Amino acid sequence: QVQLVESGGGLVQAGGSLRLSCAASGRTFSNYVMGWFRQTPGKEREFVAWISRSGATTYYDVDSVKGRFTISRDNAKNTVYLQMNSLKPEDTAVYYCAAKSATLLVLTASSYDYWGQGTQVTVSS
Repeated sequence: QVQLVESGGGLVQAGGSLRLSCAASGRTFSNYVMGWFRQTPGKEREFVAWISRSGATTYYDVDSVKGRFTISRDNAKNTVYLQMNSLKPEDTAVYYCAAKSATLLVLTASSYDYWGQGTQVTVSS
């Protein structure tokens, strides 16, 4: 069992930045690939970013966030981060981190084993 707790969300103006954190506990954090997803009311949870177990490889949803968001992890602190820059109103959503015991790229929400409770990000225009 892995417990995930997100933090760092809030209200920010367009063009601003936020850094989300996701603290993990329970199992060996470095055994899990991690993903960030986001969800708005009435829509499915959508993929944002993925990071390999070591942190050496990352992958982003190109259309929406690449070049603005950066995923990273600190395995010594059992934490994954999402640095969000140049925020836009359309980035407004609840952001979730997720963990999967795997080695490969995982893009679909249903494939992940564990989820945090989510943190709200609101970007005002």
